[in-house]
Amino acid sequence: MTEMNLYLTIILSPLLASTIVGLFGFALGKKISHSLTILGVLISTIGSYCLLNKVLNGGLTYDGPLYTWLTVGSQSYSVGILVDSLTATMLTIVTSVSLMVHIYTIGYMEHEEGYERFFSYISLFTFMMIMLVMANNFIQLFFGWEGVGLVSYLLIGFYFQRESATFANLKAFLVNRIGDLGFLLGIGLVLAYFGTLNYAEVFAKLHEISGVTFLNTGWNAITVICLLLFVGAMGKSAQFPLHVWLPDSMEGPTPISALIHAATMVTAGIFMVARLSPMYNMSETALSFIAIIGAINALFLGLLGLIQNDIKRVVAYSTLSQLGYMAVALGCGAYSVGIFHLMTHAFFKALLFLAAGSVIVAMHHEQDMRKMGGLWKYMPITYVVTIIGNLALAGVPPFAGFFSKDMILDAASNAHEHHMFGSSFVVFCVYAAVFVTACYSFRQLFMTFHGKERFREVHHDDHGHDSHDDHGGHGHSEPKESPWVITLPLVLLAIPSVIIGWLAFDKFVPGEFFSGAIYNAQFFAEEIIKDPITPIAMMAHSLHQPPVYLALAGIIAAFIAHKSPAFVAVIKTIFKPVIFVMERKYFMDDLFINILAPIGRGLGKILWSIGDILLIDGLIVNGSARVIAVFAKIFRRAQTGYVNSAATYMVLGVLILLTFCTGLILH
Repeated sequence: MTEMNLYLTIILSPLLASTIVGLFGFALGKKISHSLTILGVLISTIGSYCLLNKVLNGGLTYDGPLYTWLTVGSQSYSVGILVDSLTATMLTIVTSVSLMVHIYTIGYMEHEEGYERFFSYISLFTFMMIMLVMANNFIQLFFGWEGVGLVSYLLIGFYFQRESATFANLKAFLVNRIGDLGFLLGIGLVLAYFGTLNYAEVFAKLHEISGVTFLNTGWNAITVICLLLFVGAMGKSAQFPLHVWLPDSMEGPTPISALIHAATMVTAGIFMVARLSPMYNMSETALSFIAIIGAINALFLGLLGLIQNDIKRVVAYSTLSQLGYMAVALGCGAYSVGIFHLMTHAFFKALLFLAAGSVIVAMHHEQDMRKMGGLWKYMPITYVVTIIGNLALAGVPPFAGFFSKDMILDAASNAHEHHMFGSSFVVFCVYAAVFVTACYSFRQLFMTFHGKERFREVHHDDHGHDSHDDHGGHGHSEPKESPWVITLPLVLLAIPSVIIGWLAFDKFVPGEFFSGAIYNAQFFAEEIIKDPITPIAMMAHSLHQPPVYLALAGIIAAFIAHKSPAFVAVIKTIFKPVIFVMERKYFMDDLFINILAPIGRGLGKILWSIGDILLIDGLIVNGSARVIAVFAKIFRRAQTGYVNSAATYMVLGVLILLTFCTGLILH
């Protein structure tokens, strides 16, 4: 197989499967439908690993067009492919997690209506993310960017009969439109200043406009472009304040929660900044902004995980926090470290979501942790993999999350030493978030798997229950371990959650693997020269640093809270005002729904009444018709039907023509 055939196979396999199942799934049936989509993603996954192997062994790179999509004047816009170490890494992550989600969905969605439709959607979602990752220009990037947004709308609102699901998918769609407006404006400025939308050509011209200001405002043009592009990332990667859609995306089925949160949509913004790292590295202002926003996500949105009772929402808020860590790495210039954490996070976060789904299935689609407890003896596989996922999430060595998170903490400390604006705030947030992450993740573990078997109690109301995956009944029969189609993906995801940090360490930390694909890939080059960094040396070094002990303190705090409800009650009393603010999600939903939305509707009505009704309909369309009617009425009087009138007009016309011609000759 030639390289081009390999590229096309990776791209088109999920699309072909999605199209066939989407059009003919009702006739093909469940078994053939899920077999086709799994086969499509499996082919893409195998191709991605082959591509990664070629990149590792031969340093394979490719940057070229597939075909020209549009030509306007001297500008040509092509569908193209960019293959390098960053592309190969992202493809491997996306297709691997997607394959696990596809297999898991067989068991999870077995009794659901729209089974074939769901498989078609998740396969299409995978295709859109592949197109985004393999793009070599901004137009194709935007196509994939909008594609994952559209399909996420369909998946979050999969249970469209339920009002809460419809609200959630509209919320996700509209909030992302805010971010995408900034993203589109940024792409427009790239075209205006660089005259091209091809990555390589833009990077080649960066130094030519490094001193150019934006519209004589004093702002550096590159800074404005970077900030606008990052507004798009704030929407897709759920960065504060455009994060509000992500917790509500839990209204979708658990498999899509894992796919959105782990490896696809929310990582698109992180990938985009890493891909455009040569541009971002020319703007300290943009990098500081990214780091500060990421720090807010890491700590303040992570804190909301402490007060959640819905098992999936705890994991959702952990996603917001971990996305913040990735943004901090990017803002500190450690782009390769941000991608490292993206990779480790993809595996343990998919594991945690799918494990939560396994619990939900066992609990007859109950998601409130207050109605669980003592499940470890009934679900030993789910219990063990949840422990592994939570240890990786908390950053406890030797699990995968430890290596990438520790490197981010080092990057933040390094930025503080170099006096980056806001670095003190960033360092405080990322260190404090280590404690918070361990606390809410193990609070979830203890509430779900330990303590009293609260599922045996009869509940007469469902107050405080946030969401359900479906309309299934809530029985109280004995829970049991999930079938193999659910537990197999859990085990397969648990393995990289333990070892992927070890395996990828020498590629990501020294940075040689990403040289040529990411700017400043060798972020820790000076440390490596002084003292070679190995996984063992890094773990030994961590014993002399605060993060490991902060994580252990968080686990202990969660255990104490689990064993001593009275202690929790005292904490709630002391911090009652703070908890009230947290329960209202820092009033961000109120801001968007009660303030910004009415302002937007009011502005829309004004634009509609003045722009559409008055100017377009009233003046341009109907007004021009009235003017023509008036002139027609005047000229109509000249059409009398008499021969002498016609002759008179002919003579007048000839005289006017002769006068005009005579004037031209004399001139």
